[in-house]
Amino acid sequence: MSSAGIAARQVSFEQKSFWRNPASAFFAFLFPIIFLVVFATLFKGQQVQVGPVKTSYDDYYIPALVAFGVMGACFTNIAVTLSLRRDNGILKRLRGTPLPPWAFIAGVVGSSIIVSIVLALLTTGFGILVYGVHVPQHIGAAAATIGVGALAFCALGMAMTIVIPNAEAAPAIVNGVFLPIVFISGTFFPVSSTSVLAQIAEWFPVRHFINAMFTAFDPAHLYSNGFNGNDLLIMGAWGFGAVLLSSFRFRWEPRKS
Repeated sequence: MSSAGIAARQVSFEQKSFWRNPASAFFAFLFPIIFLVVFATLFKGQQVQVGPVKTSYDDYYIPALVAFGVMGACFTNIAVTLSLRRDNGILKRLRGTPLPPWAFIAGVVGSSIIVSIVLALLTTGFGILVYGVHVPQHIGAAAATIGVGALAFCALGMAMTIVIPNAEAAPAIVNGVFLPIVFISGTFFPVSSTSVLAQIAEWFPVRHFINAMFTAFDPAHLYSNGFNGNDLLIMGAWGFGAVLLSSFRFRWEPRKS
Protein backbone atom coordinates (compact mmCIF):
# COMPACT_ATOMS: atom_id res chain seq x y z
CA MET A 1 0.00 0.00 0.00
CA SER A 2 1.24 3.51 -0.83
CA SER A 3 2.12 6.06 1.85
CA ALA A 4 -0.96 8.09 0.96
CA GLY A 5 -3.13 4.98 1.28
CA ILE A 6 -1.69 4.14 4.69
CA ALA A 7 -2.28 7.70 5.92
CA ALA A 8 -5.84 7.75 4.52
CA ARG A 9 -6.66 4.45 6.20
CA GLN A 10 -5.38 5.74 9.53
CA VAL A 11 -7.43 8.93 9.16
CA SER A 12 -10.47 6.73 8.50
CA PHE A 13 -9.73 4.69 11.62
CA GLU A 14 -9.39 7.82 13.76
CA GLN A 15 -12.65 9.18 12.38
CA LYS A 16 -14.49 5.95 13.16
CA SER A 17 -13.08 6.02 16.68
CA PHE A 18 -14.26 9.63 17.10
CA TRP A 19 -17.80 9.05 15.85
CA ARG A 20 -18.23 5.80 17.77
CA ASN A 21 -18.30 7.89 20.92
CA PRO A 22 -21.44 9.90 20.09
CA ALA A 23 -21.68 11.65 23.44
CA SER A 24 -18.14 13.02 23.13
CA ALA A 25 -18.68 14.00 19.49
CA PHE A 26 -22.01 15.65 20.26
CA PHE A 27 -20.60 17.88 22.99
CA ALA A 28 -17.50 18.67 20.92
CA PHE A 29 -19.80 20.31 18.38
CA LEU A 30 -22.33 21.63 20.90
CA PHE A 31 -19.79 23.46 23.05
CA PRO A 32 -19.07 26.31 20.56
CA ILE A 33 -22.78 26.63 19.78
CA ILE A 34 -23.57 27.05 23.50
CA PHE A 35 -20.99 29.85 23.73
CA LEU A 36 -22.46 31.44 20.62
CA VAL A 37 -26.02 31.41 21.97
CA VAL A 38 -25.01 32.72 25.41
CA PHE A 39 -22.74 35.56 24.31
CA ALA A 40 -24.76 36.53 21.23
CA THR A 41 -27.84 36.82 23.47
CA LEU A 42 -26.02 38.85 26.13
CA PHE A 43 -24.58 41.31 23.60
CA LYS A 44 -27.50 41.33 21.16
CA GLY A 45 -27.57 44.47 19.02
CA GLN A 46 -24.30 45.82 20.41
CA GLN A 47 -21.37 47.02 18.36
CA VAL A 48 -17.71 46.58 19.18
CA GLN A 49 -14.59 48.43 18.14
CA VAL A 50 -12.24 46.22 16.13
CA GLY A 51 -9.19 48.12 14.98
CA PRO A 52 -10.27 51.24 13.08
CA VAL A 53 -13.94 50.27 12.61
CA LYS A 54 -17.04 49.32 14.55
CA THR A 55 -18.90 46.16 13.73
CA SER A 56 -21.70 44.15 15.29
CA TYR A 57 -20.74 41.85 18.12
CA ASP A 58 -22.01 38.80 16.22
CA ASP A 59 -19.87 39.59 13.18
CA TYR A 60 -16.83 39.79 15.45
CA TYR A 61 -17.73 36.78 17.55
CA ILE A 62 -18.35 34.23 14.77
CA PRO A 63 -14.79 34.25 13.34
CA ALA A 64 -13.38 34.27 16.88
CA LEU A 65 -15.57 31.32 17.81
CA VAL A 66 -14.57 29.43 14.66
CA ALA A 67 -10.95 29.84 15.73
CA PHE A 68 -11.87 28.68 19.24
CA GLY A 69 -13.56 25.55 17.87
CA VAL A 70 -10.58 24.68 15.69
CA MET A 71 -8.18 25.14 18.60
CA GLY A 72 -10.32 22.91 20.79
CA ALA A 73 -10.54 20.18 18.14
CA CYS A 74 -6.80 20.27 17.51
CA PHE A 75 -4.84 21.47 20.53
CA THR A 76 -7.05 20.32 23.40
CA ASN A 77 -8.27 17.10 21.80
CA ILE A 78 -4.84 15.91 20.66
CA ALA A 79 -3.07 16.79 23.90
CA VAL A 80 -5.62 14.98 26.08
CA THR A 81 -6.22 12.01 23.75
CA LEU A 82 -2.55 11.24 23.19
CA SER A 83 -1.84 11.51 26.91
CA LEU A 84 -4.62 9.00 27.62
CA ARG A 85 -3.38 6.61 24.94
CA ARG A 86 0.18 6.91 26.21
CA ASP A 87 -0.79 6.10 29.80
CA ASN A 88 -2.98 3.18 28.66
CA GLY A 89 -0.03 1.70 26.78
CA ILE A 90 -1.67 2.10 23.36
CA LEU A 91 1.15 4.23 21.94
CA LYS A 92 3.74 1.76 23.18
CA ARG A 93 1.93 -1.14 21.52
CA LEU A 94 1.61 0.82 18.27
CA ARG A 95 5.39 1.13 18.15
CA GLY A 96 5.52 -2.66 17.98
CA THR A 97 3.20 -2.90 14.97
CA PRO A 98 4.01 -2.45 11.26
CA LEU A 99 2.19 0.91 11.29
CA PRO A 100 4.80 3.66 10.74
CA PRO A 101 4.81 6.34 13.46
CA TRP A 102 4.34 9.07 10.85
CA ALA A 103 1.17 7.34 9.62
CA PHE A 104 -0.30 7.28 13.11
CA ILE A 105 0.46 10.97 13.57
CA ALA A 106 -0.98 11.73 10.13
CA GLY A 107 -4.16 9.90 11.10
CA VAL A 108 -4.58 11.84 14.34
CA VAL A 109 -3.86 15.19 12.67
CA GLY A 110 -6.00 14.43 9.62
CA SER A 111 -8.96 13.42 11.76
CA SER A 112 -8.63 16.60 13.87
CA ILE A 113 -8.58 18.73 10.72
CA ILE A 114 -11.77 17.06 9.46
CA VAL A 115 -13.48 17.75 12.79
CA SER A 116 -12.22 21.36 12.61
CA ILE A 117 -13.75 21.86 9.17
CA VAL A 118 -17.11 20.46 10.28
CA LEU A 119 -17.02 22.69 13.38
CA ALA A 120 -16.21 25.77 11.31
CA LEU A 121 -19.03 25.07 8.85
CA LEU A 122 -21.54 24.32 11.62
CA THR A 123 -20.66 27.39 13.68
CA THR A 124 -20.64 29.73 10.69
CA GLY A 125 -23.87 28.30 9.28
CA PHE A 126 -25.61 28.59 12.65
CA GLY A 127 -24.47 32.19 12.99
CA ILE A 128 -25.70 33.09 9.50
CA LEU A 129 -29.08 31.39 9.87
CA VAL A 130 -29.90 32.32 13.46
CA TYR A 131 -28.09 35.61 14.07
CA GLY A 132 -27.83 37.01 10.55
CA VAL A 133 -24.06 37.44 10.51
CA HIS A 134 -22.31 38.17 7.26
CA VAL A 135 -21.13 35.35 5.03
CA PRO A 136 -17.29 35.23 5.01
CA GLN A 137 -16.13 37.71 2.39
CA HIS A 138 -13.02 35.72 1.45
CA ILE A 139 -13.84 32.00 1.38
CA GLY A 140 -10.41 30.97 0.10
CA ALA A 141 -8.60 33.02 2.73
CA ALA A 142 -10.87 31.64 5.47
CA ALA A 143 -10.17 28.06 4.36
CA ALA A 144 -6.41 28.71 4.22
CA THR A 145 -6.44 30.37 7.64
CA ILE A 146 -8.33 27.45 9.17
CA GLY A 147 -5.83 25.07 7.55
CA VAL A 148 -2.78 26.90 8.90
CA GLY A 149 -4.37 27.26 12.33
CA ALA A 150 -5.42 23.62 12.49
CA LEU A 151 -1.95 22.35 11.57
CA ALA A 152 -0.24 24.73 13.99
CA PHE A 153 -2.47 23.82 16.92
CA CYS A 154 -2.26 20.10 16.14
CA ALA A 155 1.52 20.43 16.43
CA LEU A 156 1.15 22.42 19.64
CA GLY A 157 -1.17 19.75 21.04
CA MET A 158 1.46 17.09 20.43
CA ALA A 159 4.15 19.27 22.00
CA MET A 160 1.91 19.85 25.01
CA THR A 161 1.99 16.13 25.82
CA ILE A 162 5.69 16.49 26.64
CA VAL A 163 4.92 18.40 29.84
CA ILE A 164 1.89 16.29 30.84
CA PRO A 165 3.09 13.71 33.40
CA ASN A 166 0.07 11.39 33.24
CA ALA A 167 -3.43 11.07 31.81
CA GLU A 168 -5.19 12.19 34.99
CA ALA A 169 -3.38 15.52 34.90
CA ALA A 170 -3.98 16.10 31.18
CA PRO A 171 -7.33 17.98 31.26
CA ALA A 172 -6.26 20.23 34.13
CA ILE A 173 -2.91 21.14 32.59
CA VAL A 174 -4.27 21.65 29.07
CA ASN A 175 -7.20 23.82 30.19
CA GLY A 176 -5.04 25.64 32.74
CA VAL A 177 -2.72 26.73 29.94
CA PHE A 178 -5.27 27.17 27.16
CA LEU A 179 -8.26 28.94 28.73
CA PRO A 180 -6.45 31.95 30.27
CA ILE A 181 -4.77 32.67 26.92
CA VAL A 182 -8.13 32.27 25.16
CA PHE A 183 -9.72 34.91 27.38
CA ILE A 184 -6.92 37.51 27.16
CA SER A 185 -6.67 37.01 23.39
CA GLY A 186 -10.12 38.45 22.73
CA THR A 187 -12.00 35.27 21.91
CA PHE A 188 -15.24 36.23 23.62
CA PHE A 189 -14.97 40.03 23.41
CA PRO A 190 -12.44 42.43 21.86
CA VAL A 191 -9.41 43.31 23.97
CA SER A 192 -7.79 46.67 23.27
CA SER A 193 -4.40 46.29 21.62
CA THR A 194 -2.97 48.85 24.06
CA SER A 195 -3.90 46.87 27.18
CA VAL A 196 -1.37 44.84 29.11
CA LEU A 197 -3.38 41.65 28.58
CA ALA A 198 -3.40 42.14 24.82
CA GLN A 199 0.35 42.76 24.80
CA ILE A 200 0.86 39.50 26.69
CA ALA A 201 -1.49 37.69 24.29
CA GLU A 202 0.55 38.94 21.31
CA TRP A 203 3.26 36.47 22.32
CA PHE A 204 0.93 33.51 21.79
CA PRO A 205 -0.69 32.15 18.61
CA VAL A 206 -4.31 32.29 19.83
CA ARG A 207 -4.72 36.04 19.30
CA HIS A 208 -3.07 35.82 15.88
CA PHE A 209 -5.46 33.05 14.83
CA ILE A 210 -8.46 35.17 15.86
CA ASN A 211 -7.08 38.21 14.03
CA ALA A 212 -6.46 36.17 10.89
CA MET A 213 -9.98 34.73 10.98
CA PHE A 214 -11.53 38.19 11.38
CA THR A 215 -9.52 39.40 8.38
CA ALA A 216 -10.78 36.47 6.30
CA PHE A 217 -14.41 37.04 7.34
CA ASP A 218 -13.92 40.78 6.76
CA PRO A 219 -17.42 41.98 7.80
CA ALA A 220 -16.37 45.64 7.42
CA HIS A 221 -14.92 45.10 3.90
CA LEU A 222 -11.50 46.42 4.90
CA TYR A 223 -9.27 43.92 3.16
CA SER A 224 -8.73 43.16 -0.51
CA ASN A 225 -7.82 39.47 -0.32
CA GLY A 226 -8.62 38.43 3.27
CA PHE A 227 -5.11 37.21 4.08
CA ASN A 228 -3.37 38.45 7.22
CA GLY A 229 0.18 37.48 6.35
CA ASN A 230 1.83 38.54 9.61
CA ASP A 231 -0.55 36.57 11.81
CA LEU A 232 -0.35 33.52 9.54
CA LEU A 233 3.45 33.60 9.69
CA ILE A 234 3.43 33.81 13.49
CA MET A 235 1.06 30.84 13.73
CA GLY A 236 3.22 28.91 11.27
CA ALA A 237 6.34 29.69 13.31
CA TRP A 238 4.69 28.37 16.48
CA GLY A 239 3.62 25.24 14.64
CA PHE A 240 7.08 24.68 13.19
CA GLY A 241 8.69 25.11 16.60
CA ALA A 242 6.22 22.62 18.09
CA VAL A 243 7.06 20.08 15.36
CA LEU A 244 10.78 20.41 16.08
CA LEU A 245 10.24 20.04 19.82
CA SER A 246 7.96 17.02 19.38
CA SER A 247 10.41 15.29 17.04
CA PHE A 248 12.97 15.21 19.86
CA ARG A 249 10.90 14.99 23.03
CA PHE A 250 7.62 13.23 22.22
CA ARG A 251 7.17 10.13 24.44
CA TRP A 252 5.49 6.93 23.27
CA GLU A 253 5.69 5.27 26.68
CA PRO A 254 4.26 6.28 30.08
CA ARG A 255 6.58 8.15 32.38
CA LYS A 256 8.22 5.82 34.87
CA SER A 257 7.19 6.50 38.46
